[in-house]
Amino acid sequence: MKSQEAIGMSLKQLQAEYLALQQRGITLDLTRGKPSPQQLDLSNELLNLPGVPNFMAENAVDTRNYGGLQGLSEVRHLFSSMLEAPPEQIVIANNASLALMHDIVAFALLKGTCDSPEPWSKQSDIAFICPVPGYDRHFKICEDYGIRMISVGLQEDGPNMDEVEELAAADPSIKGMWCVPKYSNPTGAIYSDAVVERLAAMKTAAGDFRIFWDNAYAVHHLTSEQVSIANLLERSAVYGHANRVFVFASTSKITFAGAGLTAMAASQPNVQWLLSRLTPRTIGPDKVNQLRHVRFLKDKEGIAALMEKHRELLAPKFEAVLEIFAAELSQLSGITWTKPKGGYFISLDVPAGCAKRVVALARDAGIVLTPAGATHPYGNDPEDRTIRIAPSFPKLDEVRQAAKAVALCVRFAAAEKHEA
Repeated sequence: MKSQEAIGMSLKQLQAEYLALQQRGITLDLTRGKPSPQQLDLSNELLNLPGVPNFMAENAVDTRNYGGLQGLSEVRHLFSSMLEAPPEQIVIANNASLALMHDIVAFALLKGTCDSPEPWSKQSDIAFICPVPGYDRHFKICEDYGIRMISVGLQEDGPNMDEVEELAAADPSIKGMWCVPKYSNPTGAIYSDAVVERLAAMKTAAGDFRIFWDNAYAVHHLTSEQVSIANLLERSAVYGHANRVFVFASTSKITFAGAGLTAMAASQPNVQWLLSRLTPRTIGPDKVNQLRHVRFLKDKEGIAALMEKHRELLAPKFEAVLEIFAAELSQLSGITWTKPKGGYFISLDVPAGCAKRVVALARDAGIVLTPAGATHPYGNDPEDRTIRIAPSFPKLDEVRQAAKAVALCVRFAAAEKHEA
């Protein structure tokens, strides 16, 4: 690490600046990628929909009643372009794609998939491949059900495929893999066409291996560039692995985070398997919410127009963080951060052994960050380096305050480590 002269401030001076930060009494929460109230306001028209006389959907479906397990036809058509799958291969569920991912894992454990000779739980050991840094809620599902997690490195173009291919081909206990393929949480990584092709084609020792393709940020751009990725569902079918993929998307960060829709696309056998598993669980989803969403969003162009309004609110916050990090941290060695083109997070890597200290310093100054280690399975970042920054919820001036505070905490922790 560079000397304190290069850092430009002695440890004593940093301590004084940090004390002054504490005395300001800031209270800010950057723990999760929550839409701001201003973003939620963009969809307030939903609160007036579908309206008292307008509850009938296509094909004379009364949305107030039971039924419609796969979801309204018009909603499946709406999601078809986002998921790049035909409507008949789409299932619409209630709020939170995470809930559907959880249920599919639980169903596979209890009943097995449509390709499983027996329930996954009958086997003594089950494992998932987990690209890291990754999404803590994915890891929590595995941890809760005793599914062993195997970390592989996540690069700018996706997971280290040499590692993934070697693991999946050799170990029949590896039943699944988590992927956030576009604007990945938390790094913003974008899976390349070559990575998608290898995921589709690779050999797996488990015949019922599944990829959970959590395309949560499919339309969540931060720049004018409309990034696209290859269609894993389509490519897997080409290689004879049509059942390999579950593709997920939701409106959680499009309309209301607490009252949105989930969409899942898969092969026809997977769709029928899921519907058969859902049959004992529910008599049907919230079709009134489905109807109001399709009436509000209308079509692919309607979604794009709404997401442009989101971008106008989000992009300045990300730009502010990146500008402050560049000004405050660029002269220190061992510190890097991502510059995402979309999604909801910036991944900050601090000197090894400093992430927990940075989070603690920030907490004691009134800035709550996601716990260090949350980006890795079992909450354990072996290098104690990675911190997820979520700038979406606070106001722009608060984001600037928080970014400067975090930068100070990083400098302070780095200086302490250097002195030690």
